Amino acid sequence: MSSSSFTSSYINQEEDGVLMEKNDDEAVSEEPELENRENVEEPRVGMTFNNIDDIVVYYREYGKQLGFPVRKRTSQKGDEGELKYVTISCGREGKYKSKSSNVLKPHPSIKIGCKARVRAGIILDGRWQINSIKLDHNHDMSPTKARYFRCHRTISSDMKRRIELNDTAGIRLNKSYNSLVVEAGGHENISFLEKDCRNYIENVRRLQLGEGDATAIQTYFLNMQVQNSNFFYAIDLDQDGRLRNVFWADARSRAAYKEFGDVVTFDTTYLTNKYDMPFAPFVGVNHHGQSILLGCGLISSEDTDAFIWLFKSWLTCMHEHAPRGIITDHEKCH
Repeated sequence: MSSSSFTSSYINQEEDGVLMEKNDDEAVSEEPELENRENVEEPRVGMTFNNIDDIVVYYREYGKQLGFPVRKRTSQKGDEGELKYVTISCGREGKYKSKSSNVLKPHPSIKIGCKARVRAGIILDGRWQINSIKLDHNHDMSPTKARYFRCHRTISSDMKRRIELNDTAGIRLNKSYNSLVVEAGGHENISFLEKDCRNYIENVRRLQLGEGDATAIQTYFLNMQVQNSNFFYAIDLDQDGRLRNVFWADARSRAAYKEFGDVVTFDTTYLTNKYDMPFAPFVGVNHHGQSILLGCGLISSEDTDAFIWLFKSWLTCMHEHAPRGIITDHEKCH
């Protein structure tokens, strides 16, 4: 099986197969045959791929063709930390446990215990091979609704740029989205929903500080560093040069960490009022049982990339000396 026909544009999307806001596919009992559908070969034992990303792309394309969501379920590493096995399953796999406080209004979910999946492992020549397959699903398929699944939704960099330009020009988001739909020849030919545009542009707006604010932050940090060379700060910019994440720690925090940095607490439960950017403090405890600040961060969003950048910046500030333990809100920082 050659994987060269599958691009990497579907990689790095969310691994969640949950259908947002509407479970439209569950209302569909019969699906018409689609014309000009790409013919993605049915998975079979022995198929080989150049790397794990190619397998994920392939199975997502297969799921999109048949009409079911896909998620990377589990992976297993070898003794030296190298990835050796992976399971990619139907997004309806597993059983959902609602966390809603109202038992009469549970949060919607599409998880119904579907067992369809493929398992693959790395072979001697470095390629990946499908080792086992379960093709049978316990639910109806919905090819025409496949684009609603999160794993099949993506906004290209060109589309993002156009959406941003239209928003800057004052064009309402629904009109901007409708123009893209018309240009593409219909909703079925566009790979994202209006909700995705709205989420994206809201995140962009959050990153756009007021006029002079980003400059004011940098000027303040530079002045603090002039007053004390042990003042540390780091600024993360996006591709367009906009301020995305910041971290800072004064000389007292860095000195305190050397003495009381064995265990650190970290959470992002605080939000600034003006920009709605999560405030992320690193806090320790001194020998008097008092809380001490060991560094602060403002991050654009609570996602993996932001947390990785923040923790790397903090470790750099603390001369790569990691604490023995970190106490955090696991639901916030996963």
